[in-house]
Amino acid sequence: METKANKKSSGKFTRAVFQALKYAVLIFCCLLVIVPLVVVLIGAFKTHDEYISTGVFDLPSVPQFENFKIAFINGRVMQGLVNTIIILAVSCFGTIITGTMTAFVLQRFRTIFTRGVKAVFLFASLLPNISMQVTVFQIVSKLGLYDSLAAPCVLYIGTDIISIYIFMQFLDNISLSLDESAFLDGAGYPRIYWSIILPLLRPAIATVLVIKFVSIYNDFYTPNLYMPSRELGVVSTALYRFIGPYSAQWEIIFAGIIICIIPTLIIFLCLQKSIYSNLVTGSVKE
Repeated sequence: METKANKKSSGKFTRAVFQALKYAVLIFCCLLVIVPLVVVLIGAFKTHDEYISTGVFDLPSVPQFENFKIAFINGRVMQGLVNTIIILAVSCFGTIITGTMTAFVLQRFRTIFTRGVKAVFLFASLLPNISMQVTVFQIVSKLGLYDSLAAPCVLYIGTDIISIYIFMQFLDNISLSLDESAFLDGAGYPRIYWSIILPLLRPAIATVLVIKFVSIYNDFYTPNLYMPSRELGVVSTALYRFIGPYSAQWEIIFAGIIICIIPTLIIFLCLQKSIYSNLVTGSVKE
C-alpha cells in the first residue's frame, strides 16, 4: 500500500513539475512578444532628449503626439502603405495564378519532365537566397525593372516555391475521377483548371495568401535593394529614412511602427478565425 501511495504521489509531483514548466515557457514566450511592443509604445510618446536620458520602461512626462505626425508626413507612411498594397495585390494574384497552374501540371502529369522540375524546385529551395542575389540583381537590371514597383512583384511571384508545394499537397486530396468525368463531358485542361481545380483549392489559396501577406509586409531587404527611390518606399523602408550615419530618431521610428501595426492589427482582428482555420487546414494532409 505504501509503495502504491508513493508512486501515486510521485506521479502527481511529476505532473505538477511539467505543468509548471509548461506555463513558465508560455509566460516566457508571451514576454518575448509583449515586452518589445511595450518598449515601442512607450518610446513613441517621448521626446528625443527624453528617450536618450531615460530608461526604456520609464513613462514620458508629456506624451508627444507630434512624433506620429512627423512619422506619417516626413516618413511618407501613407505612400508606403499604398505602394505596399499595390505590391501585395499584384504579388498575391500572380502567386495564386502561377502557383496553382504549376502545381496542377506537376501533380496531374507524372512524366520524367515533371519529376525533373520537382527535383530542380527542391534543389532551389535548399539554396540560400543571399547566394543568388548578384545574379538576380543583374537579371532585374537587364530587364529594366530596377527601381520600379515591378521588381519586387516579379521576385515575389517567381521565387515562391513553397506555395507550389502547398498547392500540390492539396491537389493530392482532389480525386482524379473529377478530371476524368470532365474529360468525358468534353472539357479540356484549361476548363478543368478554371472550373474544377481552382475552386477546390480555395483553402490552400487562403493559406498561401496569409503566408504571402506576412512575408511581403515584413520584407525589408528586397524593397530596399531594388527600389531605392524615396517615392517608391514601402512600409518596411519608409521608417529607415530616420536612421542617419551617426544617430537615429528612435522615437519617430517607434511612432511609425505603431502606425504601420494598426492596419495589420485591424485585419487580424477581423479575420482571425479564418486565418487560424486556413493555416490548420493547410498544414494537415487528409
